[in-house]
Amino acid sequence: MCSGKIGRIFGLCLITAVILFSFSACGRLGWGILLWSTEEPPIPSGTVLPVYIRSNIDRVWVVGIPDAFRSGKGSLNKMEIPLSQFEMAGSKGKAQKRAAAFSQYARTYAENLQDGLPIRDNPDNSARRVYRLRTGEIIKILSQAKGTAAISATGAPLPGDWYKVLTEDGSTGYCFSYRLKLFEHNGGPLAVAQTEKPEEADPDLDALLAKTWSPESYSVMVNNRQINLEELSRHWRFDPGQDTGIALINLPNLERTFSHTGIRSAGPHAWRFEGSSLQMELRSDTLLAVQYNETGGGLRTLLFVALPVDVGDLIVQETSRREGLFHNIYSQGPSYTSNNYGTLNFTQAGVFTWTGFSLLVPRVIPQINLGSGIIAMDLFLAPSLQSRYDGAFSLHFDNPGGTTGSRAVTVRFMYTLDNQGFRIEFVPPADVDDVTVTRRDTSPMVLYFFRAESNF
Repeated sequence: MCSGKIGRIFGLCLITAVILFSFSACGRLGWGILLWSTEEPPIPSGTVLPVYIRSNIDRVWVVGIPDAFRSGKGSLNKMEIPLSQFEMAGSKGKAQKRAAAFSQYARTYAENLQDGLPIRDNPDNSARRVYRLRTGEIIKILSQAKGTAAISATGAPLPGDWYKVLTEDGSTGYCFSYRLKLFEHNGGPLAVAQTEKPEEADPDLDALLAKTWSPESYSVMVNNRQINLEELSRHWRFDPGQDTGIALINLPNLERTFSHTGIRSAGPHAWRFEGSSLQMELRSDTLLAVQYNETGGGLRTLLFVALPVDVGDLIVQETSRREGLFHNIYSQGPSYTSNNYGTLNFTQAGVFTWTGFSLLVPRVIPQINLGSGIIAMDLFLAPSLQSRYDGAFSLHFDNPGGTTGSRAVTVRFMYTLDNQGFRIEFVPPADVDDVTVTRRDTSPMVLYFFRAESNF
């Protein structure tokens, strides 16, 4: 009895399988459009085709071949298309509507001219890389996309557009067209031969290219917690130029560009830039040595670091720190006065006016200065001074004969706030190293200012 029941179940399963096979083989699943043209028969991309089978095992669609592309009687009327090279639309009307929307780029392909050119998951140079193109590789243009403009080595936007693209093996993403050669193709074999052997994946290079490489001095600033905002805001950096084919070294007093056709391995953790003297070596996860030949033939080495914090975040943090320090001075005043050294006023925007400072001329304040300008909380104290002072600042005096906003001279002070006002101490230029006050003057000049409303 049991075996008979099993036999009936098997028979029903077999009949069901036959019915499903017959429906899949003879009935249509729907309609869609061809994204990547076929070679034989030569059907151009954008063509609307009927769909009969989807095979997830073989990763193909079985589609019908229109009569216009069949070679004659008895020729095949169906063919297989890789899943990624065909877009299912549903009804024939929907497929025709989708084909009309696709028509602008239906026949448009592109040849890659830059080895390692990335395809990204969003139309932005900082977006995650999903694919690296080899030189001569062909991709299909699917549509134009709005995105962040790619920037040249000079800081100007590069000519070109972002496109959503498809690779022959099915990867999709966004690619900037500056290093692409767009062309039209109407089916059949693609005209551009792909002769280069695909490069093996290089995860170390991918990780390197995903990082931002800043001058080694930035790391010193971060480690010492003494941020030179003026230097940091210029975004000095090394940019390998994988999107543009133009590598950039941008440092104070040094700007060099190197045109290259690709980045190739030159040994463990080392790479060369094809077509230039530039090379780089990853000495640790966060330290990169960049080398190039100078005009005289010598090899120059520069060091760059990958910071644990984004440069933009550092700028925000340092700006906030400075604003907090100035707020303390402003809220304690904003007007301070001294019997000997005049009156010092601050506005909320960081502008100061100083009147009655004649006793400080010319030792502290040059005669030519107007008594106005801006205050900058741009100084740090050496460890030996931190217990005695609240901080240090610069007064950038306006230039009496210059254009609006131009500065004649900068005078620096250390300061300490108390309930009645604040004490400032003149810092000679020789006692400042970059942005750090290193010591007191041998004969310090100390000035005490009361809050203007206080009785003194």
